[in-house]
Amino acid sequence: MRFGTRRVLVLGGTGEARRLAGKLAGRPDLHVTSSLAGRVREPQLPPGEVRIGGFGGVDGLADWLRSEDVAAVVDATHPFARTITDNAVAAARRAGCPLLVLRRPAWEPVAGDDWRPVPSMAAAAALLPELGERIFLTTGRQGLAHFAGLDLQFLVRAVDPPEPPLPPRTTVLLARGPFSVEDELALLREHRVDALVSKNSGGSMTSAKLVAARELGLPVVMVQRPPRPDAPSAGTVEQAAAWLDAVLRDHAG
Repeated sequence: MRFGTRRVLVLGGTGEARRLAGKLAGRPDLHVTSSLAGRVREPQLPPGEVRIGGFGGVDGLADWLRSEDVAAVVDATHPFARTITDNAVAAARRAGCPLLVLRRPAWEPVAGDDWRPVPSMAAAAALLPELGERIFLTTGRQGLAHFAGLDLQFLVRAVDPPEPPLPPRTTVLLARGPFSVEDELALLREHRVDALVSKNSGGSMTSAKLVAARELGLPVVMVQRPPRPDAPSAGTVEQAAAWLDAVLRDHAG
């Protein structure tokens, strides 16, 4: 790290995290470290220094923030990565380090949508038998155990192969977004899908499935986000960069 630079930790894995790292990486006053959890086999790496793997919980992260003299943390993890976010908020407070939660806005239903909001994956699984036989499960590879006891036909899309337990009748499709509306329509028709299950992740990478479901009149079981953490937050990369500038100015003063 160059003399006179300030270290910023970006907890990443999302498109917003990569864009923020790219925006900050070229600044001579900053040393940006992006941290990835390591759950994806071939992650899309952001610009700058990258750290893969956990810190050892709240204590380990707090110690790392102190030892590396981190000036600020931006938690730009997935909206459903609740444990990571809770640990980051607690560790930053313990270390006396400013933290911002960067979360893309959630999707909102529009005219023609048939959304069935549920609070959890377990609630989504309980609702499915009344919606049809063929289910497009687009929640990623984690949490599939909630659906393992259902005798329905599942199409599961994930970046990496999911681990058991899985539903007994499962077809796995390995793919990484973004996806087009045309491709999503073709997929839903090919597999004669009756209903979709999605987490309300927000963003444009996978939103085409919602447009396709709307056009075909299919119900979408939408798992709602965990509660927002008690910490400063931003919805865009630009807002996060402005917050960081303000924090660094205040600290310098």
